[in-house]
Amino acid sequence: MVYARDTHGSACAAIICRVINIAPSGGAPVSQAPPSARDADQSDARRDFSLRSVFGVAFAFISPIIALYAIFNLGVLTAGPSFWWAFPVVLAGQTLVALVFGELSSRWPEEGGVFAWARRLGGGGVGWVAGWGYSWTLVCLNAAAAFAASSFAIELLGLDSSSNVVRLALAAGFIVLATLVNCFDRRLLKAFIAVSISCEVIGSLYVGTVLLVFHRNNDFSSLVSGFSDGGSSFLTGPFLAAVALAGWALIGFESAADLAAEVRDPERSVPLAQIASLVLVAATVMYACAGLILAVPDWGAVTSGDVGDAIMDTISAEMGASLVTPIMVVVCIGFLAGIAAVSAALSRSVHAMATHRALPGAEWLSRHSVRDELPRNALVLTSVLTVALLIFSVWAGFYDVMISMSTGGFYIAFLIPVLALLWHRSRGLWQPGVFRLGRASLAVNVAAAIWLTFEVINISWPRDIGLAWYVEWGCLLMYGVLGVLGAIVYLSTTRGDVSTDAAATPQQANND
Repeated sequence: MVYARDTHGSACAAIICRVINIAPSGGAPVSQAPPSARDADQSDARRDFSLRSVFGVAFAFISPIIALYAIFNLGVLTAGPSFWWAFPVVLAGQTLVALVFGELSSRWPEEGGVFAWARRLGGGGVGWVAGWGYSWTLVCLNAAAAFAASSFAIELLGLDSSSNVVRLALAAGFIVLATLVNCFDRRLLKAFIAVSISCEVIGSLYVGTVLLVFHRNNDFSSLVSGFSDGGSSFLTGPFLAAVALAGWALIGFESAADLAAEVRDPERSVPLAQIASLVLVAATVMYACAGLILAVPDWGAVTSGDVGDAIMDTISAEMGASLVTPIMVVVCIGFLAGIAAVSAALSRSVHAMATHRALPGAEWLSRHSVRDELPRNALVLTSVLTVALLIFSVWAGFYDVMISMSTGGFYIAFLIPVLALLWHRSRGLWQPGVFRLGRASLAVNVAAAIWLTFEVINISWPRDIGLAWYVEWGCLLMYGVLGVLGAIVYLSTTRGDVSTDAAATPQQANND
């Protein structure tokens, strides 16, 4: 792997830079690459994000708090203590994807990451499918995250937890606050995310360390109990389901590429931010998760479902009830930062599509604010859609179906540019940018495609979990609904304009 050093990196980023072979500061990469192609409208005037700050956005998007607290109960109910091993499996697969995305973002550091790469590699139609699926996945994700955050806010405020009206009001409040953080100024977003990351990391590492050192009630062998007791049936049943759940936890590193048009030296900063955020969040999650699993006082009560919140129950029992409130505050801050980061990525994806005339109301959506060039129209519209979708999904009773889309949609959107890049490589059309994987590039690309295909099937598979049929088939239903709706919008809006975009044709993509 070849890379040139970014002078804005933090200490952790510097360590990763050493691993991926750095050229001297300011020097050329070991193998010369063609200059990266950037859209003409992406000027340097709004490049306010450094490596550190765009890493912060990606870190907050993935979020150790959201990654662990939102799925821990489901994970341990599904696979018991051995749920922990799902995180290393997903980390290995997602690292392959992050490496491929590193090459793509270094070659084309453009706004809208997934959409931009798919458009460059496969043409406007392929790009539109990736962007449409990815954008709606982010809407579903933010709605699900806000509703999950509301449950912690209710406990913190001592409100009626049985009222959906109260939960929806709090969820809408999270979304509105996140939108305001994004709309005011990039400096406010960066400052808020920096504070939230400090809270999340300190809170996660503190809880994990105290539980591991002073409150370990279970032996380390309990982490492999599922494999030793269940054998192959556990591996192909509960553990595969756990891998699907953990797949929801380690997404969002690609958000650094969504903001590439606003990043200084994006050819180097964006790939590193994607990889570093994924690895460091995963390490934090696995550490805190191990501490929680080994500290659970009564696994029988947890796996039987008698414990409503295994995390807070364990913290309260082992560290004292007085610590629950501060942890709740940290959790709410983490959720708010994550929602703000998702909103930032979503607005840039929608703005990028509008810039290429790929959405209804493209002229209005593609406008920037005059002073700081923020896509406020896209921010406001996507936030309104998120609140509307959340209210409708809870009212209509298909909230669980919407959650399904917030996982599977990511992997389908990721798979499109990964497969398109593999096709380019097979035809000898690919020319890497500054960040490159060298001889390993083809193998990594193939492995990433295999991983994503596997996880799409694993997440979408209609497992018998004792719920309504439309919940068990939720992913496939959402794919179908968005596919039909997307076809209507595409045919009525673009009328072929996107697919004939010269910048999107495969042969010209490498000549830009």
